[in-house]
Amino acid sequence: MCWVDGQPADGLSVHDRGLAYGDGLFETIKVVGGRPELLDRHLQRLELGCRRLGIPCNIDVVREQIATFSAELAEGVAKLIVSRGEGRRGYAQPNPILPRVITLGSPSPNYPPAYAEQGVHLYPCSTRLAEQPALAGLKHLNRLEQVLARAEWQDSAYAEGLMRDMTGRVVEGVFSNLFIVKAGELLTPSLERCGVAGVMREELLHRASQAGVKTQITDISMERLLGADEIFVCNSLYGVWPVRQFETSVWSVGPLTRKLQRLVADLSSNP
Repeated sequence: MCWVDGQPADGLSVHDRGLAYGDGLFETIKVVGGRPELLDRHLQRLELGCRRLGIPCNIDVVREQIATFSAELAEGVAKLIVSRGEGRRGYAQPNPILPRVITLGSPSPNYPPAYAEQGVHLYPCSTRLAEQPALAGLKHLNRLEQVLARAEWQDSAYAEGLMRDMTGRVVEGVFSNLFIVKAGELLTPSLERCGVAGVMREELLHRASQAGVKTQITDISMERLLGADEIFVCNSLYGVWPVRQFETSVWSVGPLTRKLQRLVADLSSNP
């Protein structure tokens, strides 16, 4: 199932700048019962990204398109892409800019229930995230760092990989955000230099704060990670996965992790 600019389509122009340069943004949206989950957060991030990249995008029109698309998809994953549209060869932006909205539907990923129930093992990725504050936090179309990192392991014992920046600070998973718990406080890495500000990360910070949990966005060193009481990763498709092991370090699934799993488990019934 594929739509381009709100209409069913089976192809895309080879001159699209998203294809040529990764000049655009995307959102990966869970669809349940014909409804896109966390849609406001997805569109807020998309709107921020469009402003920062200078892509003129009518978010109200995109909202209508993704709502209609999701109703037709019913269940699965809607990948929403906004590119700068078509352009001639070269990096210079087209004038005028005519953005393109692409929506792709796919089945929901079939993750083992044990990932959420018992926890996952993280692979220590050697690929590092480059620091670029102008793009930090955005879910832009340039994902080669993640492609290289995910290619580092084939062993199914690892459900996710841990990525660091060029100085060794812990940043995120290959396709997730990361949290640690220390002395009852919830901490997540700062994304001012690199990384993706996930919508589930924002939702968890919000719900944890509402529940009276102290939260902090800060730099996290490897030493700080290994000294955590609990660790978990999250994204908008699977929610929360506890981390049970990273290299030789092992953790139990902790009470705050379980609490946060419960807090976001009702998204489908309580948007």
